[in-house]
Amino acid sequence: MKTYYFFIFSKTDLLLQRLPDGKYTIPCTEETPVKTHAWTHIMEVSPMENGTLVKTMMLEDPQHVEIIDPELRTSGFDFIGLRASFYHLSTELYLKAGKCQELLYWDHNTQFCGVCGAPMKMHTIISKRCTQCGKEVWPQLATAIIVLIHRGDEVLLVHAKNFKGDFYGLVAGFVETGETLEQAVHREVMEETGLTINNLRYFGSQPWPYPCGLMVGFNADYVEGEVHLQRSELSRGSWFRYDALPRIPQRLSIARMILDDWLKGYGIVSEQE
Repeated sequence: MKTYYFFIFSKTDLLLQRLPDGKYTIPCTEETPVKTHAWTHIMEVSPMENGTLVKTMMLEDPQHVEIIDPELRTSGFDFIGLRASFYHLSTELYLKAGKCQELLYWDHNTQFCGVCGAPMKMHTIISKRCTQCGKEVWPQLATAIIVLIHRGDEVLLVHAKNFKGDFYGLVAGFVETGETLEQAVHREVMEETGLTINNLRYFGSQPWPYPCGLMVGFNADYVEGEVHLQRSELSRGSWFRYDALPRIPQRLSIARMILDDWLKGYGIVSEQE
């Protein structure tokens, strides 16, 4: 029989199977490892790189999970937040968990057709079709840019009001309709800090399933201007030397990846988590 990785969520918490060495993994079984109901929507997801099949589902109440898989019942499990699972899973499993979370979010928000109001049904593993008018929908991404601005041996760091923690990050914002990525970077930097920049350099991108984002990272050079924060978005912001940084984002984020890459130029490896 075929085996499946089952990515089982309760809101934003993910069910992780305990291993004998104290580590975690995703349950991989032939049948659904937990009791489901007639209304439970078990979604098929694209397979892992090695060909292992993947399914995902959302549970209503993690306090009353009934485990029916003998191995999982013996090993035990914990529900851990998706962000925290980054530190317990392989990169491939964490990224797949993020994709599953995004698909479940999309599934929950597309139960009915936006044109005629009729029920939607799965058409492919990444699309739905209206049962009445035939309208098709696919998961949508909210694309955002994020940029490291440096001035000599200093970097501009900001604390956004929506940050859940007392750390500093990079200037970031959503791409607007009709914008290029580069235009979005210049606009967000000007709106949030009042600075002008140049020499944009693409760094990389990262899926950000909180709930359905794609972060596109850049480096940029400071040109001119004094920092004037957009107070509706940012609570703090300043220039920091490479050897005197405040608390910065965790390693799972592209903000941290860009900062770590910048610090390497000074021979520094941050000891922050």
